[in-house]
Amino acid sequence: MHRLLRTIRLGTAYTPGLTISADHVVRRTRRLPLKGDVLVQLNQEVEPTTVVARTELPGILQSVKVAEKLSVEPGDVPELLTVRIGDSVEEGVLLAESKGLFGLFKGHVYSEYAGTIETLTERSGHLLIREPPTPVEVSAYMKGKVVEILPEEGAIIETRGAMIQGIFGIGGERLGAIRIAVESPDETLEASHVREDDKEKVLIGGACVTFDAIKAAEKAGVVGLVAGAVRDMDLVKYLGYDIGVAITGQEAIPLSLIATEGFGRLAMASHTFELFKSLEGKQASINGATQIRAGVIRPEVIVPIEGAASREKPTDGYGTLEIGTTVRIIREPYFGRLAEVTELPPELQRVESGSSVRVLKAKLEGGEEVTVPRANVEIIAT
Repeated sequence: MHRLLRTIRLGTAYTPGLTISADHVVRRTRRLPLKGDVLVQLNQEVEPTTVVARTELPGILQSVKVAEKLSVEPGDVPELLTVRIGDSVEEGVLLAESKGLFGLFKGHVYSEYAGTIETLTERSGHLLIREPPTPVEVSAYMKGKVVEILPEEGAIIETRGAMIQGIFGIGGERLGAIRIAVESPDETLEASHVREDDKEKVLIGGACVTFDAIKAAEKAGVVGLVAGAVRDMDLVKYLGYDIGVAITGQEAIPLSLIATEGFGRLAMASHTFELFKSLEGKQASINGATQIRAGVIRPEVIVPIEGAASREKPTDGYGTLEIGTTVRIIREPYFGRLAEVTELPPELQRVESGSSVRVLKAKLEGGEEVTVPRANVEIIAT
């Protein structure tokens, strides 16, 4: 986890900015892992649970060593089979039977798998059984409209609504109603804040979410937790292992957790907290998937605006750095702090490391003016 924290602090200098907006056009590509059937049409309105596309993953090919089990030569196996190529079999079905001695003491081979007889390897006397395929479905994930069909692969869904991206998250895609669980953006989300009726809710905390709160949320059936920060030791304790720098989102956990500011105890940005308050009670699509390196993926909460039509093209997540731009500083000593750009000096300036870099001057939320390298900030797109 400490390795991941360092990567987040050092690597995101070259990543797109975060989006925290009450009115944003979002597009998400919903694609199958291999070719299949697309089940929606262009301009169709979809719900988060609408199945966009469906396919089947081929079943595992299992080998039954018939010749070895019957103690016969591989060439003798074909005449001993009691099934044919293409037959469907269940577990326990008789596959082959030896002739025995004077019709007695016959050997038997029973299937250990359910599936379809695919082939017999004459050289080895192995019977190959293909287990049933695994169905794979891709849902729309968020309420919206189909704006593009990807033939045999899926579709692109577009919606207009509030979008809040975080710095880090775990857990995959989920759907739940937002509930503000704390009074202020600097209050820690404790286990006592979790209620018995929070099943299928997305709970919004303040400065931090504790390990006990995560466990209480899991027990209550909460689908999502969002707070300013989380302690890395609590994440490791909850997951049972350290997280590397690869993509998250595939963890075998029943909820998704998003940190909007960073690690440790960092108050959620006031405008982010106020935005969540305005969304309380509304259904949200939440995804904790995070990727820090190439192909950056941000954890997100999306709440569609009911009955709203698209008013603009979706943005690419990159903003223009100018006077008045809201940024988050992503390196110490101001890591996680929000600021407003006040000056963009054109000349290079020497920093503590001895390098000459472009810098910016910004005013922190508390009013303090600081000078930081431009590479040490990310734009908060609103």
